[in-house]
Amino acid sequence: MTNASSGGGRSILNSPEARTEALWWAGIAVSVPVAGAAIWWLSENTINRLAPREYQYRPGTISEYISDLLAKHAKRRRKRQPVRVYMDGCFDVMHYGHANALRQARALGDQLVLGLISDDEIRRAKGPPVMNYKERKTLVGANKWVDEVIDDAPYELSPEFLHVLFTKHKIDYVVHGDDPCLLPDGTDAYGYAKKLHRFKMIKRTEGVSSTDIVGRMLMCTRDNARFCQERRELTKQFSSGEKRVALDELDNGDSSGGGGPRHTTISRFMPTSRRIVQFSDGVPAPPGARIVYIDGAFDLFHPGHVEILKLAREQGDFLLVGLHTDDDVMERRGAHLPIMDLHERSLSVLACRYVNEVIIGAPMRMTEDLLTTFNISLVVRGSVSETGPQDEEEQRRRYSVPQQQGVMRVLKSPSDITAANIIHRIVHNRAAYEARNAKKNKSEAAYYKGKQHITEM
Repeated sequence: MTNASSGGGRSILNSPEARTEALWWAGIAVSVPVAGAAIWWLSENTINRLAPREYQYRPGTISEYISDLLAKHAKRRRKRQPVRVYMDGCFDVMHYGHANALRQARALGDQLVLGLISDDEIRRAKGPPVMNYKERKTLVGANKWVDEVIDDAPYELSPEFLHVLFTKHKIDYVVHGDDPCLLPDGTDAYGYAKKLHRFKMIKRTEGVSSTDIVGRMLMCTRDNARFCQERRELTKQFSSGEKRVALDELDNGDSSGGGGPRHTTISRFMPTSRRIVQFSDGVPAPPGARIVYIDGAFDLFHPGHVEILKLAREQGDFLLVGLHTDDDVMERRGAHLPIMDLHERSLSVLACRYVNEVIIGAPMRMTEDLLTTFNISLVVRGSVSETGPQDEEEQRRRYSVPQQQGVMRVLKSPSDITAANIIHRIVHNRAAYEARNAKKNKSEAAYYKGKQHITEM
């Protein structure tokens, strides 16, 4: 039996089919390392060394021509079927953190569609908004990274609304920051989008939030020189009433003592050079361009700023904005102003689509040297001033040089909203905003306690 089995095995191995299969496997065993060696040998340096110079990738050669053709084809294809991303939000008291979120979202696709939540939805989910719907739409519409705005977007991304986004609006991905967004019942507002694998996460911009900015306004405790006499009483309301927060407590980040505002936070903003580069267009004014200059504090960037910047941009080809230093603003408007510091204000202005460049820390008074250095053709300012009509004499001194040269123009401000108006709204409805901040600060604290590093787009 054993011999028969052995003989049968030898006859099978010696069959033509067996020999062919064995040779086939042997060929594979030999060809794999040979192919790997060939790929290694035909490395980039080897190809560049062996290929004729005219076929290597160099400017002005056939390789550049082919590369350009492929790039143009890819660009045409993306135009026919662009990647569209969706981000929603309240964007109340819009700041550079909102702008950076929009910048990151836009980097994930070719077109950014923004869903602006209605006033009623905000009241239901979070509390009273500081700015109304029209004002918030003006701000988001002026952001340089927003392509479209969907009106009255729902706070909850229900399956029905997501179906509308994916079919009617051709949305490919829904985007949100890494901070949690919970519905009133405690569920994830983006849970269904995540389930469909149509969700993209971006890095939250730390150091600022609408809650934080409202808190900064609620913490103001000193008299404010920006207000005229009849409004001095308003500024006193920034204190809590019985006892004011000690300045050393504020400096240490303690906003719970002294009977002061209990539900406010201190800014954690850490400016970097990379952030300025990300927000800047980086494109200089073309030769012969008519450069328009406008300066100011641009604190609490609001719809009034957007409207005057848009009007200023229409006066020429390139809009240059001069931002005054914190010390200059403080000297003119009061010891506790500006609400936003110079770097924060710079980012807010740079995010506006009507602005081409910003001078960070511009002088208060226009000089001939400033006009010459930046080749300024026209200096403009709005008719609405934060400091009111009592500052007219100072305004004449500040702009005496461009007035003498005939390049000064006062533009009628399209909007009468000012930072003082916004502060007035906060003070007028102080209890509601402090209650809103108390609720929001719980999620803020949870975020910082359990946060992990996420690479920013």
